[in-house]
Amino acid sequence: MRRFASLIAAVSLAGLVMVPAARAEPLPAADQAAIQALIADQIDAFRRDDGPAAYQAASPGIREIFPTVETFMAMVRQGYMPVYRPQSVVFGPLEVSGDQVTQKVFVTGPDGLTYTALYSLERQQDGGWLISGCVLLKPAPTI
Repeated sequence: MRRFASLIAAVSLAGLVMVPAARAEPLPAADQAAIQALIADQIDAFRRDDGPAAYQAASPGIREIFPTVETFMAMVRQGYMPVYRPQSVVFGPLEVSGDQVTQKVFVTGPDGLTYTALYSLERQQDGGWLISGCVLLKPAPTI
């Protein structure tokens, strides 16, 4: 009887170990559309040099780091030229990991090279989304 109980315990434990880790649920389509619209609107604002409109898409944390529209736009012009003046914009996959939401965007910069912009987003108390960061990955060098 003890062997049988030990066998049942071992099989049960093995079953628990073999259960795949739970995955984060994908965001509803409405949230995905809102996120892409937010990013597209900000890029359009950059193209028009409409600093106030571009700044509206920034999260409170970004606004704390760049407390004025002018400092925010200076940072974008200095470090994010492919996003500031893209030739083309293509949305890639949206990834959710816990509370982290990342939208991948492929932008062709004014230099003709395609960059990957990884936008991080935060849901706000009103249910909307704001951009909390952007990491711009340079294209791999060609050989």
